[in-house]
Amino acid sequence: MGQGIIPFLQIILDFGCGAGYYTIPLAKIVGDNGKVYALDKDGNSLGELKSKAKEEKVKNIEIIKTSGELKIPFEDNSIDVVLLYDVIHSYYFSDDERKKVVDEVKRVLKTKGMLSLYPKHMNLEEIKCEIEKEGFYLEKRFFTTLLHYYSLTSGYILNFRRR
Repeated sequence: MGQGIIPFLQIILDFGCGAGYYTIPLAKIVGDNGKVYALDKDGNSLGELKSKAKEEKVKNIEIIKTSGELKIPFEDNSIDVVLLYDVIHSYYFSDDERKKVVDEVKRVLKTKGMLSLYPKHMNLEEIKCEIEKEGFYLEKRFFTTLLHYYSLTSGYILNFRRR
């Protein structure tokens, strides 16, 4: 692996990473000088991610199993990018819990850090307003093809920055 394609994307948190559908590609992008933290409460999915990372010889992933608490186990201003891909919808979190997660994301993000959101199962305008109320601004919205579990799907990605 090289030095990373995007040098300012060095420390990434994949919150609710599951089996690592985004974690492994991210780790390859940031390369040896970067780090991807894969955080999830599902031990089986994290085990699958660990096996995939070993198989693909990706060594810059740190797996973090949580008990489902909403406190993100990082210092303030310590993460460059946080991914919330198909994870903060009502299936997993109530409105109050979602607010707590977004507040925690804001806390751990560096001043110019990015929150990248794939709001599957959510109304785009509602989640955009919700995130903006928590101290972020929408930097870019785009429609793309994503790998969702084991198939391709299309959807919007919303990239926010801290105010």
